[in-house]
Amino acid sequence: MIKKNNWIKIGSVALAVTVAILVAASAYASGGQGGSLSHEKLMDLLWRTMNFIGLVIILVFFLKKPIGNSLSSRRQAIREKFEDLDAQKAGAEQLYKEYEAKLAKIDDEIKSIIEAAVKQGEVEKQRIIADAERAAGDIKRQSEMAIQYELSEAKYRLRSDIAEQAAAMAEQMIKKNLQEADQNKLVEDYLAKVGAIQ
Repeated sequence: MIKKNNWIKIGSVALAVTVAILVAASAYASGGQGGSLSHEKLMDLLWRTMNFIGLVIILVFFLKKPIGNSLSSRRQAIREKFEDLDAQKAGAEQLYKEYEAKLAKIDDEIKSIIEAAVKQGEVEKQRIIADAERAAGDIKRQSEMAIQYELSEAKYRLRSDIAEQAAAMAEQMIKKNLQEADQNKLVEDYLAKVGAIQ
């Protein structure tokens, strides 16, 4: 049916071209004169028309297959292009639906990501607080130990100072109150102790 329609179109075009040529030839043959055609001009017009029709028939006969094949292959290429475009359109519509579904779910995904980040932040906060409390406890213990050490050092120095001052005061008091007889008695007692030890 498609081939028949094509041939009808080709025949219509050929007929229209023939009529146009006949009209032009008729105007040529009349030569602008009173409109009468001589026998020679009419025969010339007839031969030219016959030549043209013969040329058209020969061209149609020899070119119908290549032109038909070309038109058929072009039609097939266009059909395949349309099928390819339909497939691409279907794929694009599928992608559009998928992205639309993803966009519908994106709010939920964002909420879940934010909730996960908040939970992770809370865990990190608790860990930091625990580390800080542990560090504060360590610092407190170290400072208490340092205070105890400094306090014991201060007590030791204080006792040493008091003992030195007491010894110095006792020495001064002994020097003031010690008489020669007391001094001799101390020396004899000391010698007696040393002799008893040996």
